[in-house]
Amino acid sequence: MKLKATLAALVLMFTPAIASAMCSWDKPAQTASACTEGQVFDDASQTCIEPVSS
Repeated sequence: MKLKATLAALVLMFTPAIASAMCSWDKPAQTASACTEGQVFDDASQTCIEPVSS
């Protein structure tokens, strides 16, 4: 009986951590295909930016 109670306590203890970790999977990753015409995807900032001409 102690084993079942211990396992149940462990499951209940880690449930919030698992649930919060799964929330980040709902966000689609932004990629270059999401940028509007004339913009490029910057990996460092993870956003679309105007290209820098040199």
